[in-house]
Amino acid sequence: MMSRNVLLLPGDGIGPEIVAEAEKVLHKINDDFRLNLEFESALVGGAAIDEQDTPLPDETLAKARAADAIVLGAVGGPKWDKRPMASRPEKGLLGLRSGLELFANLRPAILYPQLASASSLKPEVVSGLDIMIVRELTGGIYFGQPRGVRELESGERQGYNTYAYTESEIRRIGRVAFEAAQQRGKKLCSVDKANVLEVTVLWREVMEDLRREYPDVELSHMYVDNAAMQLVRAPKQFDVIVTGNMFGDILSDEAAMLTGSIGMLPSASLNSEKKGMYEPCHGSAPDIAGQGIANPLATILSVAMMLRYSLNEEKAAKAIETAVSKVLDQGLRTADIMSADGKDGKDGKKVSTREMGEAVLAAL
Repeated sequence: MMSRNVLLLPGDGIGPEIVAEAEKVLHKINDDFRLNLEFESALVGGAAIDEQDTPLPDETLAKARAADAIVLGAVGGPKWDKRPMASRPEKGLLGLRSGLELFANLRPAILYPQLASASSLKPEVVSGLDIMIVRELTGGIYFGQPRGVRELESGERQGYNTYAYTESEIRRIGRVAFEAAQQRGKKLCSVDKANVLEVTVLWREVMEDLRREYPDVELSHMYVDNAAMQLVRAPKQFDVIVTGNMFGDILSDEAAMLTGSIGMLPSASLNSEKKGMYEPCHGSAPDIAGQGIANPLATILSVAMMLRYSLNEEKAAKAIETAVSKVLDQGLRTADIMSADGKDGKDGKKVSTREMGEAVLAAL
């Protein structure tokens, strides 16, 4: 088998800690399943700014383009908040997404039964939860032009952004979502704001047009404000949700909290060739960086998604997911997934970032 290259981008804050644990898991899986993976590392975000005064060095982008898949920790932190918008750490992340055309963001929200008591909602509302949010990632208001802050004739400043989607951008993310629904429960809910925003009127029209190609999938539509409410009221009504960049950003973080902790949720960002960047849904958490208490499971589960979607190694992916489930069965918990009273109903044992990673290795 030809070797395949995986690029590791630890980033900022807790990024290096959680990527270190995911890397150990990757090396073990690589050996056990003879995957013939090779590994490289590079700088991105604040770490790259500190070293090279840019959030996305040319060398990093070149390595990312050459890699078969990418594992990212997290970027950003208050240290760099006073920099101009165009050179903040987050621009490194946006640059990777646009530079690699990673237009499809897959965010599963799965409640592990062992963590039902860690959710802020009643167990009967969230028990058995399994949602996939498909978020468009390279268009919409985050990338639209023109944008900026200008001074009006009155002397008052005005901030402005442009929310725009082309028909082809909507169609390609729609196909990803319909195909995901075909592999799951065959239900797709498209979330928009078509009662107010013309761009999402077009979004809804394109989704309706696409449904004829996927007769086995039941398509519904929901306004984003109602979708936010329904995710909290009755989340199990959803199977796959598809939406634009900004709405997807907000709804996927909301869905994350249904599962007990954003520290449990992986994500995949894919291009049309299924090449992808895999990262936990949480941020860089600078307030806990360096303390060894961050939850590495979202990053480890992101590695499982990488094996499944970009490297086509389903058995290896399942092995990691089974190992994570075993570790939760053992009652091991990082601070974020201990339930509110400090217990999880099974005398959960609080462990460090490294101890959680070691436990997954042992379970493998």
